[in-house]
Amino acid sequence: MLDDQQLERFSRQLLVGGFDVAGQERLLSASVLVAGLGGLGSPVALYLAAAGVGRLVLADGDRVDRSNLQRQVAHGETDIGSNKADSAAAAVRALNSDCHCEVVDAYLTDATLAGLMDGVDLVVDATDNYAARFLLNRACIAARVPLVFAAAVRTEGQLAVFDPVRGGPCYRCLYPEESTSGLAACSDSGVLAPVVGVMGSLQAMEAVKILSGCGEPLVGCLLMFDLLGMQVSRLKVPERADCPDCAHLRQPG
Repeated sequence: MLDDQQLERFSRQLLVGGFDVAGQERLLSASVLVAGLGGLGSPVALYLAAAGVGRLVLADGDRVDRSNLQRQVAHGETDIGSNKADSAAAAVRALNSDCHCEVVDAYLTDATLAGLMDGVDLVVDATDNYAARFLLNRACIAARVPLVFAAAVRTEGQLAVFDPVRGGPCYRCLYPEESTSGLAACSDSGVLAPVVGVMGSLQAMEAVKILSGCGEPLVGCLLMFDLLGMQVSRLKVPERADCPDCAHLRQPG
């Protein structure tokens, strides 16, 4: 049951058709792992906390650098040199002190992820490297939780939701090869500041939809954005019968 302060805080969300009190209560009881607290993870963490997600596990082993401040809005000049997860947690607590934040000052590995998935309802992949994305994909399948993915570079972005346990493809169905040496990165190709804000906000939106039960999540599709030309393409992502990560879910017995 929402108390008076919660009713006031979330009053605008409660007016949304299909969301209402039941959706808000689901958010308040939800737990989300945000992997990566840079350009994507900053708006994800802030919007999920603002929307009322009860518990955020913030994981990042990186430190805030001056070059990050152009786009990573959870961090400020005084945070330079601080761990990104710790800095983002401070920003979250300043926004919503009722949101329980757990800080993980570590890069993602099989060992660090093993304990992080306990009690998590959803994972947001806000990382910037493909090794971490493949790792998160496998961990989400094993833990049977949805994965909200986004990527951004230059003026372009991608967005998808992977939940093969309940049907549809996984991340590796989209990118089957773990060798991704030819793919672009922000550190090499650059990125305009609002691009990561747009994509991170859309990740937060997908997470809110899934956790609250409001709307239709973007499962089985990939949205591709050209924000310079304001063009959006929606592509169907098929399940791969030979996918080494999720094909076992579709085998009989």
